[in-house]
Amino acid sequence: MAAVKASEARGDSPLLRAVELSRVIAGEGAGAGPLPSADLAGILVSNLCFAHNSPSLWKLLGQAVASRLLCPLHVLALLTPRVLPQRRAQPEAYRLYLELLKCHVTSSLLSMEAGPNRDKIGKSIAEALQLSKVYGFSGTEFGHVVIMFVLAVVNKLIDSILEDCGFPSAMAEGQESVYATDGPQPMDLDVKRGSTENQNEHREQLRRKNTLMALDVLHMMAADRKIQSFLRLIFLNIFSAVYIGIVIGLSKFAKQTINQITNAFWVFLVIWDPWLPSGQLTWSWEALCWIIFDIYVENAIDGRHLSLISAIGIIKEMTKTMQVLNEASWQETFKALWISALRLVQRAREPLEGPIPHLDARLCMLLSLIPLAVAEILQEESDMLGAEGNKILPQRQGLISSLQDLIQYSGLLVPPSSVVNAANAAASKAAIFKANYKTGVGNSSLMDQTDSSMKAGPLIDALVATPASSVAELDKLYSIATNGSEEEKTAAAKILCGASLVRGWNIQEHVVGMVVKLLSASLPSVSSTSTPGSMSHYLAHMSTLNEILLGVSYGDAIHILSLYGMVPDVAVALMPLCEAFGSIAPPPNHKSTILGETSVYSVFSCAFLCLLRLWKFYRPPQEYCLAGRGGSVKLELTLDYLLLMRNNRIEFSNSSAPNRDSYNNMGSVNEVPAQPIYIDSFPKLRAWYFQNQACIASTLSGFCNKNPVHQVANKILNMICRKMNKSGVSSSNLSSTSSSSVSGSSVSASDDSCQRPAVPAWEFLEAVPFVLEAVLTACAHGRLSSRDLTTSLRDLVDFLPASLAAIVSYFSAEITRGIWKPVPMNGIEWPSPGASLHSIEAEVKEILASAGVQINSCYPRGVPPMLPLPMAALISLTITFKLDRSLEYIHRVIGQALENCAGGSSWPSMPIIGALWTQKVRRWHDFIVLSCMLCPFGRDKDAVHVAHPKLLLVLSAVFTQWDSITNQGLRLPMAPGFIYLRTCRTFHDTYFISEVILKQVIEWAHKLANGWSFNGPPQLKSGRTPLSCAASMAHQVALLGGGLLCVAGGPLVVQVLYEETLPTLLLSAREQSLKDPGPVSSTLQGYAMANMLFYSGSLLWLADRTDPVMKLSFLWRRPRVVRNHMDFIAGVLDGHILLGCDPGTWKAYVSQFMFLVVKFVPSWLRDIKLETLKKIAAGLRSWHEHDLALSLLERGGPQAISVVVETLL
Repeated sequence: MAAVKASEARGDSPLLRAVELSRVIAGEGAGAGPLPSADLAGILVSNLCFAHNSPSLWKLLGQAVASRLLCPLHVLALLTPRVLPQRRAQPEAYRLYLELLKCHVTSSLLSMEAGPNRDKIGKSIAEALQLSKVYGFSGTEFGHVVIMFVLAVVNKLIDSILEDCGFPSAMAEGQESVYATDGPQPMDLDVKRGSTENQNEHREQLRRKNTLMALDVLHMMAADRKIQSFLRLIFLNIFSAVYIGIVIGLSKFAKQTINQITNAFWVFLVIWDPWLPSGQLTWSWEALCWIIFDIYVENAIDGRHLSLISAIGIIKEMTKTMQVLNEASWQETFKALWISALRLVQRAREPLEGPIPHLDARLCMLLSLIPLAVAEILQEESDMLGAEGNKILPQRQGLISSLQDLIQYSGLLVPPSSVVNAANAAASKAAIFKANYKTGVGNSSLMDQTDSSMKAGPLIDALVATPASSVAELDKLYSIATNGSEEEKTAAAKILCGASLVRGWNIQEHVVGMVVKLLSASLPSVSSTSTPGSMSHYLAHMSTLNEILLGVSYGDAIHILSLYGMVPDVAVALMPLCEAFGSIAPPPNHKSTILGETSVYSVFSCAFLCLLRLWKFYRPPQEYCLAGRGGSVKLELTLDYLLLMRNNRIEFSNSSAPNRDSYNNMGSVNEVPAQPIYIDSFPKLRAWYFQNQACIASTLSGFCNKNPVHQVANKILNMICRKMNKSGVSSSNLSSTSSSSVSGSSVSASDDSCQRPAVPAWEFLEAVPFVLEAVLTACAHGRLSSRDLTTSLRDLVDFLPASLAAIVSYFSAEITRGIWKPVPMNGIEWPSPGASLHSIEAEVKEILASAGVQINSCYPRGVPPMLPLPMAALISLTITFKLDRSLEYIHRVIGQALENCAGGSSWPSMPIIGALWTQKVRRWHDFIVLSCMLCPFGRDKDAVHVAHPKLLLVLSAVFTQWDSITNQGLRLPMAPGFIYLRTCRTFHDTYFISEVILKQVIEWAHKLANGWSFNGPPQLKSGRTPLSCAASMAHQVALLGGGLLCVAGGPLVVQVLYEETLPTLLLSAREQSLKDPGPVSSTLQGYAMANMLFYSGSLLWLADRTDPVMKLSFLWRRPRVVRNHMDFIAGVLDGHILLGCDPGTWKAYVSQFMFLVVKFVPSWLRDIKLETLKKIAAGLRSWHEHDLALSLLERGGPQAISVVVETLL
């Protein structure tokens, strides 16, 4: 300071004084430290504020900054907390501070070399602005300090302007005050002092000018590209939640202020909050951009595949995702969702009659699941933005407008004839509810009758067939079902599991929770299932449980429960029932369970078969094989996985009890128990589970005669052979050729009680596989006729219907082993399909030919068709059952098992099965034909080679006639879209589907490019397809391809697409048909590839705010999959990997994929390594994609902040 004062005394100019200052610093050598000097900045600013507050010192400070003696950020950081609070007392100093800020905050002098000096300056900046106290910032990286400096300065400037304009400050609580104070120290001006009044007037004018200049500086900072990037870094990576409140406060302020102030502030609002509207979108894509809704809802209605995740959560996230991806308004989004649901129901206007109903599930999707999903979207909006008076929020307004628009689609609003009465009843309920809601009157129609109706049979039947009208009625029924007498409990349970469960759309989510809880509401703990007292407790509730189980097993009930994501909870509720009732022996006089009487065996069988419907217990061994990449070929459900899903849901519920997910917002009756459940808690069920897996995996091993299981098997053989003993066939004769060495003496047929094994169901089931091996081996060796074999199997099922599980598992495994000789289905030994076989085969060929798929005939005329012995025995058994509602729980297991057995065998057996069932139930003809249509796609083990050309032809037709997915339903002839949706999940190995669909998308992009280039005469350019239209169509095709891929294989196939299929296609040489495609075709192909890859991932992984169960199922794969693919892109851009595709295709692919990720799912980038992001950004900059490269790094998380700052500086 002595040198500064001496130079000032000599009258040197600021430049000379700065030179003198630099000479003094250089003369002091190492002791002064490197430049820019942190100590010198502290000395100058401390003297300037305000001991030696003079214009000459301000000029010296500015010249020192320009000469790089001082760091501009450091000087401004030291001045800001000193000058801003004194801006009214020191308007001259405030003006000079603003001038200095305007000149240097966006200058190119901000960069510094890394080293101890930069770290020292960064630490001094953080201390001067109190970043740790105000923002909780404790970092030391210079890049972080720079953006926090910008944040602090902008924030303090905004607070100062707000106060100077007479508005309350938007300063967050705890920040240091910047309110101006009037102090006594005027600046030492180098002019003669005038009068006090003139001086005060001059200073007041200066204060007003300072406010306008502060606005000008703020506007200048907002327009600067570097400042914008710094603020985006803060919003995206550090303090986004904090500044939502600031944005809301500033928006209120901006709407009340003059235009100049408003414009300046709205610039910052747009930078900080990318959710603010920048204008209404006036364009929209074709209807294909919403086809994802149609694909999902149609796929969800396929009852062959149960879902573990609530459709409510999936639809909610999918709706939000599609609204963002399509950049559409909420009115357009909700309208598309409603139309997709209405089309879903209309496609079943003339439903095919068959064993699998699906209309109730379709109406559930339209009238319950989608409204609940929309309600959750609106609730999220209300929670986030709040409600101000009677103001309607944007999403709610979009919903209202979308419902009003539906009046244009009168054809879709007409209900199918089969549900007109139910639709009218629902409309009446809605009208009554609306009227009662306005008048405050409750609805007590059922409640008034309930107490007096529990013992009236006809009235109970009427209540079963009529859905409840309110939750209050349900609560009363639930109370009776849990606290009434035994007869009342049974009646109430029957009513709850009737129409209220299947068609009570306005209260269905509550019924679902009640039914699941009723299965375990009054049962003892799991640990006490083996005690005598608990057994009597189970027996006391046997009739009530039987009604619940029969109700759950009927119609679409299980499917509807799965649509609500209740499959894991149902499994957990059924397991203790199976464990308990399977451990109780039946009475000695027990004869048959099929007669309709409630018994231990009937309750166990119903519960057990219902449990088995929840997963594919009969899957043949190849379903569990390992693919070359070390994982399962398919994501098939197992009992272990069901328990894992349920326990993870419990863990999430316990860890976030105050903020329960919407899944549990179905009323208090649907509260999830607090304790996890493991299969080890059920030793009998666990033993059968492992025995069943062993039976599927390998043949049975021999047992000694003294084995208890063997002894039970002998008793079962004696029982089922009692009718055959009269004709000279005994159990000992059957067992003589059995590899399991089952043997024993025959028992007199006159003593039935001795022939029937009165053992618990678990012991019975354990012995059934050995019985099956004995009778099947005897039949193969001619010791047992086919008719006697069928009769014995039917007797086995009549005695214990749960035996059907062992029969299905054993026969399914034996069919795939191929060790049994085929038998002729000639009508003599085995039932004959007759002429129906060739008729069905011809119809299947005709349907597939309409989609371009040609198949050969497998059954020459004049030769009786053949089936493997286990398959012939299984189909012969199934056609003996009557179509009775009381046997619904048996039919559901049989039907799906037959289809899967036929699909798991290389033998063309499905048409024979269909022909036999057509002869039994002729009205099922069309349904059976459609089921037989699946067999050419999934029958062959080598699905990659056999099904590839068939799938290619179907997909080609799908892309050509994509509207067939939305318009035509399940009727003959079947459209290509539905052929794909019904067959895509029948392949044993679905990996190759990603390649087939991707190549179809590329081929279509090539065709669209050729249409733009060569459509019409060369001289007539007006005949060309517009390039923008071609690009939009390529986008739509890619979206369709992504949706079809997700339906086919789910997360595994999408993972293959990211990690294998697309990289391999980019690395390999171009196909002959696509060589030299031209620049337009190359670009369009890369564009389509990027779109398909992105949409397949975003549709599967959805948004970041997801149900924990969805995370467990899907999202855990996303970080690794995306990271691996990004590493591949970086390796190519870095020159370490050589490509085989066209360079234009590669450039278009990378640019488009990065653009989509940055714009729609920036959270994906936080899992990517920093080096990978830097390599990709460098590659984009080499293509002159500077803005995209910067945006990529900005969204890379806190790890990338320093890289972005250094790049900009």
